[in-house]
Amino acid sequence: MQPMSINVSGTEGYAERAPALREQWRAISFAGQHGPILHFMPDAPAKIVDIGCGIGTDAAALAALGHAVVAVEPVDELREAARELHPSAPVEWLDDSLPDLAVLLARRETFDAVMLTAVWMHLDEEQRHRAMPRIASLLRAGGVSIMSLRHGPVPEGRRMFDVTPEETIRLASMQGLRLVCELRTSSVQQANRDRGVTWTRLVFEKSVPPGRP
Repeated sequence: MQPMSINVSGTEGYAERAPALREQWRAISFAGQHGPILHFMPDAPAKIVDIGCGIGTDAAALAALGHAVVAVEPVDELREAARELHPSAPVEWLDDSLPDLAVLLARRETFDAVMLTAVWMHLDEEQRHRAMPRIASLLRAGGVSIMSLRHGPVPEGRRMFDVTPEETIRLASMQGLRLVCELRTSSVQQANRDRGVTWTRLVFEKSVPPGRP
């Protein structure tokens, strides 16, 4: 039986196009996607959560590097594709979603890195304000959050918002997350480059409390 996604705000259009997206995204490598910020990744072994993992390319690559990875994906069709494409990857595939991340937060775990690749622009303003404290609570002191913000025309049938780096940096700062990198890059997909899509990569570090080594 094929999985059927329950409609989660922000995931519109992904379940219906999952087979095509699976093939499209398979052409995007972990190194190709994250090359400019790879040096901010923690050394292995580390605990990493990949929120909005899609077909699992990043999660599987991180696990292969020796990290303990939890991969969160609310679209059933994409999560099942991730399992099929990476059957031997030691990744925990979790059904959960922003902005609340209720399942993940109930576990009371903290991570060395929280990744949100091509995810944040699916949240509206109220959802972004609600989500940032939850992202911060998942990070241990000294841990990093690595995010990408999409700029450009919205694909037909998708739900996306024009999110500025300035707003994101401000929300993160309010939660004790210090900006350590802001980088504007072109899209790794030629079709998106042709449409004028660009990305802002943001890396934040969670402050270490005073007096703590």
